[in-house]
Parts: sequence; C-alpha cells; structure tokens
Amino acid sequence: MEKIDILSLDLKELESALVEMGEKKFRAKQIFQWLHVKKVPDFDKMTDISIQLRERLKENFCINGLFVQKRLESCIDNTVKYLYRLSDGNFVETVLMEYSYGYSLCISTQVGCKMGCRFCASAIAGFVRNLTPSEMLLQIYETERNSGVKISGLVLMGIGEPLDNYDNVLKFLSLLSHKDGNNFSLRHVSLSTCGLVPKIYELAELKLGLTLCISLHSSDNSSRSEIMPVNRTYNIEALIEACKHYISATGRRITFEYAVMDNVNSAEKDADRLAELLRGINCHVNLIPVNKVKERKYTTARTAVAEFAKRLEKRGINATVRRTLGSDIEAACGQLRRDAHEQSE
Repeated sequence: MEKIDILSLDLKELESALVEMGEKKFRAKQIFQWLHVKKVPDFDKMTDISIQLRERLKENFCINGLFVQKRLESCIDNTVKYLYRLSDGNFVETVLMEYSYGYSLCISTQVGCKMGCRFCASAIAGFVRNLTPSEMLLQIYETERNSGVKISGLVLMGIGEPLDNYDNVLKFLSLLSHKDGNNFSLRHVSLSTCGLVPKIYELAELKLGLTLCISLHSSDNSSRSEIMPVNRTYNIEALIEACKHYISATGRRITFEYAVMDNVNSAEKDADRLAELLRGINCHVNLIPVNKVKERKYTTARTAVAEFAKRLEKRGINATVRRTLGSDIEAACGQLRRDAHEQSE
C-alpha cells in the first residue's frame, strides 16, 4: 500500500484519516501542529503521542523530505541559493534573500516550466511535473532548518508557473496560513504569473490577500508573443482586463514585472507605450535587469533600467528597479537545475 503524504493533508483530511483508523479526532490537531508548527521531520519526534500511534502513523503515512543537493552563499549580500533534490530524484531551486525587514524566500512550484519564456532558464531542462503542497511547504521548512532564520516573506516566483499548478498552490497556501499550523499571513506572499487569464479571475474571487505579480515584459502583442508564448493564447488586452478585475475584486494593488532587455523592450517608445497601457491602474512596476543565461542572448545595459524607470515616473507610473541579489552565485532561477540535469544525463 502506498503511504499517504501527510504534509499535504489539511486538518479536516487528517481528522478523517485518523477516525478511519479508529483514533480520536483530537489527535489530528496534535499531529498537525507537530508537522506545521514544530515542523518535525519524522514521527518519532512527536513525543506527546503514544509509541503505538506513532508506529501506526509510520505504517500509513510518510513525511515527505527534501535534500540539499547544493547550497551557494553570496559573498556580496548573504543571498543563499539552494538546489533541493526531491524524493523522486528531480531538482528544484529555492532562494533565501536578506532584507532590512527580515528574510524572504523565493520558492518553486513546478519541476521545470511549460511556458517557454525566451529569456528564462527555468524551462531549459524541460517540464517534468507539478510540485505537491508538501514539496512547496518543505522548501520553507527545510530552508529555515538549514539557515537557522525565520522566513517573514514568501515569493512564488521560482521555477514553474504557479497558476499552472493552481489546485496544489491553493492547498499549499491554505496549509501555510492555517491558524493551527504555520499561521503565515498571505499578505506577506507574492504570487507571480506570466498571465494565465482564466486563473487570475478565479484567484480574484478567493480574495486571499496576497500580492499578484504579472510578468509583463512588453507592452505590445507582437514583441510579447515573441518572448512569451503565453501571449498567443491570452493577449495583453485580455490580461489587462483580468488585472483590472483582480484589483476591483480584491482591493489589492498589482505589481507588473518588466525585465528590461536591450534591443527588445528598452527603448523610450517602449516606456511610453507601457505608461499608456497602465495609466489609471492601481499598480506598481518592478523593473528587472535581465539575468545572464548562457543559452539565451538577452542582456541589459548598465544604465538602461534606471533610464526606463525615470521615463515611466515622468508619465505618472510608480516604478522601482529590483535590487540585484546573489549575482555571484547565479541566483536566477533555473540555472542550478539545468546544470544538475545536464550532469545526470
């Protein structure tokens, strides 16, 4: 019999499973807190539960695990990049970033990515599968254990498209924020999508309180379709309408991410067109110097991002330049997984 991934069960599911085993319902809350508050990696550490019940738990459930395959620490800004090996031998990446207000973690939601954005390393080694809720949680739990720090901010912006793994991501967020578990405020969570329009509408109705980040990267359909194939299915007009609906439904400001790339989207006309597109929308623009990836041709001139920001601000658009972190350890997502994939072939 295949064991149940207990970290992916919500409290009600765990209660039902224990009752079916003939156990008292209240035991579920005890076990849930051992898993998500004390974050123990094995059943034997649940010391207020009888040895007999622990043995039964071992027979029926497993506590999933991640294994640190590689850990790189920046000498510049203390950013730490983890390459985690999953129980099936696949790899994902997680990045720990230090800010003045605390520590933020960027996690992956899939093994690989289907979206095929031309400037991104995440899809180079191919898409394999979705991550389970437990595998997303464990990126937080294992990083806290390994680093000795408490995560106060979370970004779903690593390998994968979160809205392409919609159900598992929602369950992960529910487990993460459960009052009897980690009790993590979703107001400290940012979810980044390349623009899966139907899922944006679905997410809006849930009013979770998280920050929605849209990977825009171009203000016209022709160039966006060239660098982001998703635009051929959900064009900019449809995406902007979905964003307006999200803002109206949730009352939350949206962040638009824009990787400034030489000879692609960095000209003055691009800034002017972006300002016109976003005029009147409750949003913030996060400008990003494109990360260098050996298989990709895209680059960013040193002054291009700051100049682009100034032009947007002159046109009334709130824009900042993302702080570059971990540049000496290739902290852009996908590069460590790509290398590990190549070495295993």
